[in-house]
Amino acid sequence: MANWLLYGAYGYTGRLVIEEAVRRGHKPVLAGRNVAKLAPLADQFGLDWLALDLDDGDKLVTAVAPFDLVFHAAGPFAITSDPMIRACLAGSTHYVDITGEIAVFENTFRYDKQAREKGIVLMSGVGFDVVPTDCLARYVADKLPGAADLELAFMAPGSVSAGTTNTMLESMPALKKGSIVRRNGRYQHIPLGQGAKNFTFNNGKQRTAAPIPWGDLATAYRTTGIPNITTYNTMRVTPMQARLMPLARGLLAVGPIRRLAQAIVARRVTGPGEQTRQTAKSYIYARAANGDGKQAEAWLETMEGYRLTAAAGVRIVEKILAGQAPAGTPTPAQAFGADFILEIEGSKRFDTLG
Repeated sequence: MANWLLYGAYGYTGRLVIEEAVRRGHKPVLAGRNVAKLAPLADQFGLDWLALDLDDGDKLVTAVAPFDLVFHAAGPFAITSDPMIRACLAGSTHYVDITGEIAVFENTFRYDKQAREKGIVLMSGVGFDVVPTDCLARYVADKLPGAADLELAFMAPGSVSAGTTNTMLESMPALKKGSIVRRNGRYQHIPLGQGAKNFTFNNGKQRTAAPIPWGDLATAYRTTGIPNITTYNTMRVTPMQARLMPLARGLLAVGPIRRLAQAIVARRVTGPGEQTRQTAKSYIYARAANGDGKQAEAWLETMEGYRLTAAAGVRIVEKILAGQAPAGTPTPAQAFGADFILEIEGSKRFDTLG
């Protein structure tokens, strides 16, 4: 059986990945900084463990080299991913992560030539960010070659984990106006809440969604080549929230304040409970359009986001280790096609409503 390492194993999502991996017959080696959290978790699942600090570059390279693949689940990835990627390159070890951060995707893509030369895969975004949206983006783009515009909107239930929240806090200072879109192939900053519109999802519900800086602004552009992309989430942005955004960005740009906020989050934010993960569904909409008024639409229904991250992530590990992904830095849909999401339990795609 392939030998792979799960770094960030004792985080909220890391634990879900362990459960899914063990369920599918894998025995990943668990890794992280905190031995007090790591050792009992490994004992619980009968797995080996390895204490690793990303700041010790030489030790990290030595530790990673014996493994076929590293599954990186410890954010904020803007801080943690690059050291692990460089260690994987040094050891000719495949790498995947569950980031949704645009800057992290772009950084991973920069290593494409080196990954090809090493014959390894470096793939960011193997979870809810961005597997379902990337697959649906490719699906509608394939239906309308030469499309100039792409919209992706999603409605996801439940709360977010401490790790996700802290990643958001880490990323906020870089948001010049609150959100980002892609126009003519380039990123463009827009005010929070600007461009909100209504979408109807395949569960029959119509929701207002606002543009957000979702990872598909990086990955869907790479997957489809479409130059104008907007990613939406069904969130309500009040005028007060929009006005407070510059203040929040300024405060979080101060390191001690940001670290204090993250410490509070780590103690108080827990993420969705078991019942939500098992019963809730996520809904996604995609539309590609060209300048002649033609468009291609599709809807997707799939499982709750954190549960999907574990399910999709482990399956991608299996595919990479089986040699089913090209060397380099492909997106999930580039590597496995638009239909990959349909391999995940409970995923259904629709071309029309009704």
